[in-house]
Amino acid sequence: MSAGEQRYHDERARIEEGHVKYREKLRAEGKLFVRDRLKLLLDPGTDFQEDWLFARHQEPETPADGVVAGVGTVGGRAVCIMANDYTVKAGSWGEKTVLKIVRIQEKAARLQVPMLYLVDAAGGRISEQIKIFPGRFHAGRIFYNEVQLSGVVPQVCILFGPSPAGSAYLPALTDLVIMVDGKASLYVGSPRMVEMAIGEKTTLEDLGGARMHCTVSGCGDVLAGSDEEAIELAKRYLSYMPTSFREVPAAREAVEPKPGRSIDEIVPYDQRKYFDMYEVIDRIIDAGSWFEVKKLFAGEVIVGFARLAGRVVGIVANQPKVKGGVLMVDSSDKAAKFIWLCNAFNVPLIYLSDVAGFMVGSKVEREGIIRHGAKMVFATSQATVPKFCVIVRKCYGAGLYAMCGPAFEPDATLALPQGQIAIMGPEPAVNAVYYNKIMELPESERAAYVKQKRDEYAEDVDIYKLASEMLVDGIVPGSGLRDELIKRLGYARSKAHDFPQRRNGVYPV
Repeated sequence: MSAGEQRYHDERARIEEGHVKYREKLRAEGKLFVRDRLKLLLDPGTDFQEDWLFARHQEPETPADGVVAGVGTVGGRAVCIMANDYTVKAGSWGEKTVLKIVRIQEKAARLQVPMLYLVDAAGGRISEQIKIFPGRFHAGRIFYNEVQLSGVVPQVCILFGPSPAGSAYLPALTDLVIMVDGKASLYVGSPRMVEMAIGEKTTLEDLGGARMHCTVSGCGDVLAGSDEEAIELAKRYLSYMPTSFREVPAAREAVEPKPGRSIDEIVPYDQRKYFDMYEVIDRIIDAGSWFEVKKLFAGEVIVGFARLAGRVVGIVANQPKVKGGVLMVDSSDKAAKFIWLCNAFNVPLIYLSDVAGFMVGSKVEREGIIRHGAKMVFATSQATVPKFCVIVRKCYGAGLYAMCGPAFEPDATLALPQGQIAIMGPEPAVNAVYYNKIMELPESERAAYVKQKRDEYAEDVDIYKLASEMLVDGIVPGSGLRDELIKRLGYARSKAHDFPQRRNGVYPV
């Protein structure tokens, strides 16, 4: 081997090792070294084309400037990857770190392939701020590029450790954020900074920990128990995504649904009784295909990816077991982003409706329930992918609009025999319309009068009457719902995905 070759191999080996003295610290914290993470992520036996490995190679303290960037193969297709090396200055961003991230994003845009961010970084280095912060191709360009890539190629962030201050917006601008419980953190100001600025004493976990963000703030989409699990979840999520918006997700062989009670047994006719919507989902989708997003956040709405006869679908479902399935501020946001995500990447949508409408009261009005609800209505209106509204039981008020009722151009509005569509349920409706009359009656006659009016109201919103008026496209027994959806999805494959031309909508945020 020549001296030149020997130098190349020695330099490469030194850089790829990161800072060995900090590797033990990573192991003690239950975290993997960056290149071990990449081995788990990339398909076995495939090459990783790493670029800019020798950035700042003349500076021993900053091998590769703390970030690995390149193109690899995940699930049999090319992806662009940036991955922080926490052994190099705690993964912080230096001059070449930022430039490498910007360059790999540009490559993802050129190649039209997914962009993966493996984040474990202490933020920007203040000592290099003039070289990383204010300029045209400095850190701000990373966020600019994320927005340019949004809806063009899938963007996934696996958050293994911290992502503080300005760098917190890197995860926030991706499609999906997977956070490692007890390790990942996301915050604008550290506990020390918070105490100095506003006098509040807090802990890192309470301020910006993974569990908090996956349950309270909604900044995290999926909570993982370890680095290894987080990587497997990212690989699984990508299997539901196309390579870019120009394609459709890959289909797989159909699998029968999970065995259990039939939908007819699960869903009661009594509107006041709850049931578990997860059971309904299990009877519809291919067994083992469920990938839930934001499971721990705003549980009154369920959103997730699944396969129906091998084809990828997105499911938006009310959960009557949580807050009666009523739409709240957070659940509206949760559903809106998921709908936008599905529409961006050609994933058909199935709405499973059992909703009393949007929550009422001074608390939610002050929180902006109208503004947040409008976001979900906007997303549903904007979706041009095949979309199906299933009235599982009740669909009242503006809940019908948010859940893709007939006015929102679903490819079909289907109803189970238990279904009802109305401005509100019989009890509040009778009370609202006939309150004065009820109060005028002798107390002994009120109950019979109220029952009569409720029965009349229920008859007026009976699903067969609605079907006779062509307000729903079909009534389907629960036992036939899966087959009906499979058939209609097949017919909808040729649907034209067009939306009236504009620069952008004005989003109700």
